[in-house]
Amino acid sequence: MKNVLIVAAIVAALAVVVYSMVVPASPARGADIELLNVSYDPTRELYAEYNKAFASHYKAITGDNVTISQSHGGSGKQARAIIDGLQADVATLALAYDVNALHERGGLIPADWQSRLPGNSSPYTSTIVFLVRAGNPKGIRDWSDLIKPGVAVVTPNPKTSGGARWNYLAAWGYALHQNGGEEAKALQFVTQLFQNVKVMDVGARGATTTFVGRGVGDVLIAWESEAMATLQGRNVGQFEIVTPSESILAEPPVTVVDKNVDVRGTRAAAEAYVQHLFSYEAQRIVARHFYRPRNDKVAAEVGVKFPKLKLFSVTDLDPTGWTGLQKQHFDDGGAFDGIVKQMK
Repeated sequence: MKNVLIVAAIVAALAVVVYSMVVPASPARGADIELLNVSYDPTRELYAEYNKAFASHYKAITGDNVTISQSHGGSGKQARAIIDGLQADVATLALAYDVNALHERGGLIPADWQSRLPGNSSPYTSTIVFLVRAGNPKGIRDWSDLIKPGVAVVTPNPKTSGGARWNYLAAWGYALHQNGGEEAKALQFVTQLFQNVKVMDVGARGATTTFVGRGVGDVLIAWESEAMATLQGRNVGQFEIVTPSESILAEPPVTVVDKNVDVRGTRAAAEAYVQHLFSYEAQRIVARHFYRPRNDKVAAEVGVKFPKLKLFSVTDLDPTGWTGLQKQHFDDGGAFDGIVKQMK
């Protein structure tokens, strides 16, 4: 009996050894990381796709599981929310002025944030175009057509929307160039344009909904990406894009929100998130959502053709860029406030 028990014990021990050789140990579970990307209105679809791609990429290189939440709204409003305490790990806003505010008014990022990534920290660009109804019944061809009597214009509010500030400055730049740089005549032109504006929504996506969904207006001044996306799906055949003779080069920047990621312990993932936006994979996603990728070859590869037009930059309009333009046009008491008073 004693020998039988010894043999049984040996068999059991051997079974454990064999089982351990056949069945591998469970792999160590990666860390669970949560990021919040606070962005502007029209980027919902872009980042919904990018977030999935980045999560897979980050899992492959680190073993960690990253989940990204999104917050969207008018760019200026989103910047204020971050400054007021919204715990963004990453900000992907519509213009550099709103990101600068995170440094100047919140102390959340360093002054040199724009030098940390290529392309002034803008992984993609865009411009401003017109979306009109099928057949272009008002015959809109260029900026000058937007001030004609009877043309109902839709654009968001420059006080809350980064896209709206790009819209305004695109019109301003056109008027400057048409009038030999005379600011008084440019201001007159932009004033006439806004007198034709019927609705000013808080953000660019809201303006698209007003024009497309509610049927308000004859022309929507819009991000090129937003206008091109509108032509897809159920809207096929209902709208047309009119590309003006010239427009502004829009560079929506991205940044890690340093103070927040250091508190939350998410710096490594957040930095990888913004850096990966410049990767080949991400640039293809960017082009599929009709933003102009920094990698020039990508757009053709995914079958997106961007129209050619004359583009001017914010520094072409003011050597100080957004610093001077914001003060002149959009700060309290600036040119836009004067225009609004005349609209009432």
